[in-house]
Amino acid sequence: MEEEGTLGHTSCNRPVQGHRLPFVIAASGAGTIIEWYDFYLYGVLAAFFSTQFFPKGNDTAALLASLATFGAGFAIRPFGAAFFGRLGDLTGRKFTFLLTIMIMGFSTAVVGVLPTYSQIGILAPLILVTLRLAQGLALGGEYGGAAIYVAEHSTAAQRGRNTSWIQTTATFGLLLALAVVGLTRLNMSSDDFNNFGWRIPFLLSIILVGIALLIRVRLQEPPLSTQLKAAGKASTRPWRDSFGNPENRRLIILALLGATAGQAVVWYQGQFQALFFLGTILGVKFTDVYLIVGAALVLGMPFFVVFGRLSDMIGRKPVIIAGFLMAAVTYFPIYQAMTTRAHPQGTFSAAAGKYLLNGAVAAAQPEILPLIFLVWIQVVYVTMVYGPIAAFLVEFFPARIRYTSLSIPYHLGNGWFGGFLPLISASLLAATGNIYAGLAYPIIVAGISVIIGSVLIKESGKTKIWDEVGGHPDDASTVAATG
Repeated sequence: MEEEGTLGHTSCNRPVQGHRLPFVIAASGAGTIIEWYDFYLYGVLAAFFSTQFFPKGNDTAALLASLATFGAGFAIRPFGAAFFGRLGDLTGRKFTFLLTIMIMGFSTAVVGVLPTYSQIGILAPLILVTLRLAQGLALGGEYGGAAIYVAEHSTAAQRGRNTSWIQTTATFGLLLALAVVGLTRLNMSSDDFNNFGWRIPFLLSIILVGIALLIRVRLQEPPLSTQLKAAGKASTRPWRDSFGNPENRRLIILALLGATAGQAVVWYQGQFQALFFLGTILGVKFTDVYLIVGAALVLGMPFFVVFGRLSDMIGRKPVIIAGFLMAAVTYFPIYQAMTTRAHPQGTFSAAAGKYLLNGAVAAAQPEILPLIFLVWIQVVYVTMVYGPIAAFLVEFFPARIRYTSLSIPYHLGNGWFGGFLPLISASLLAATGNIYAGLAYPIIVAGISVIIGSVLIKESGKTKIWDEVGGHPDDASTVAATG
C-alpha cells in the first residue's frame, strides 16, 4: 500500500490522472462560479435595487434596507450549511450539489421577473427577501460539496493547489457579475436599463445553470466517500456527531474564530467593499469602478493558486495568518490613498453618505492605474487567506462528518461575519460621518483571527485524510471521476 501523496505506477493511471482530475476541478468549479454569480448579482446592483424594491423618500433608509436584504442571504447560509451538510454526509457529495445549483438557479431567475415596489407595493421586498433566503440556503450547501469533492480526489502534496482552483470561483463569479451587468448597462440607455435591462443578468442564469447541470451530472461520488460508506464508517447522525461531540464542537469554534471569520472580512472588504467605497461613497462612475475592480480581480486571481501551492509547501496556517495580519495593518492607509487618488468632488455629506458638490452628486476624477493597484493589493490579501482555506477545512475535520462540520464554520464566517460587513460599514458611516469608520470592523475581526489562529490552531497540511478508511492504496486523482 502506498502512502497518500504518491503516484500509482500502473500505465493506465497516468492518462487517467492527466484527464480526470482537471475534469473534476472544472466540473466542480463551473457550477460554483455560477452559484457565486447568481448570489453576487444582487450585491453588484444593491444600490440600484434600493430604488426598485423599496419605498422612495429616504435614500439612506432605502440603501440600508437594500443592504439588509443582501445580508439576509448571508444570514441564512449557516442553516443551509447545516441542512445540506447533513444531506451530503448521509447521501453523498454529488446529489447535494446538484440540488443546490438548481435551487440557486431557480431563485435567481425569479428575481429577473419579479415586479417592483411601484407595481406590487410591499410584496416586492417581501418576495425579494424570500428569494435571497433561498439563494443563501443553496449556497450554504454548495461550497462544502465542491471543496470536499476536489479535496477527496487530491493527494496531500497537491491538495492546497487543487482546491485553490475552487477558491477562485467566488472572485470569478463576482467578476462575471460585474462584466455582465457592465456590458448590459453600456449597451442600452439608462432608462431602458432601469425599466427592464437590470433583469437580463438574472435571466441569463437559466442558461448558465443548465450548462453546469449537464457537466455535473457526469460526476460520480469521490472515492474516499465511497470507501467510507462501503466500510460502514459513514455517520448516520451528522448533526449529533458534529455538535454533540465536545472535541468536534471545539474544532468548529476554532475554525470559525481562528480562520473563517477573518477570511470572510478580508474577502468582503477587499472586493465588495472596495467596489462600494469607490462607487457609492467617493462617486466614481460605474464604468470606472467596474474597470478598476475588474482589472484588480483579473490581476489578482492567479495568486489563489500561487498561495494554495505555497500552502502545500510551507503549511496552510502561516499563509492564512500572514494575510490576516497584513490586511489589518494596512487597510487604513490603503483606503486613505484610494480617497486621494479618486479625487471625489465637493465635500462629504454624512446625511447623504457620499460626496456632494453644490448639493448634488458630481462624478469623481479617478486616477485609474493607482486605484487598480490599491484594490489589487487587497485582492492579494484575499488570495492569501482564501486560497488555502478549503484544504485547511477539509483536513481539519473527519471525513465521516466533514460536509456538515466544514460547512458550518465556513458559512457562519462568510455568511455572518463577512456577509453583514457592507451593512455594518454603512451603519458605522451613517452613525459617525467618517468614511473610514467601517474599516474598524474588518480590522478587529482579522486581528482576533490572527491571535486565535496563531495560538490555538494546529497546522493541518500534513493530515492524511484517507487514514479513516485504512490508508490510501493509490493516488486519488487516478480514480475514475466520470461516468
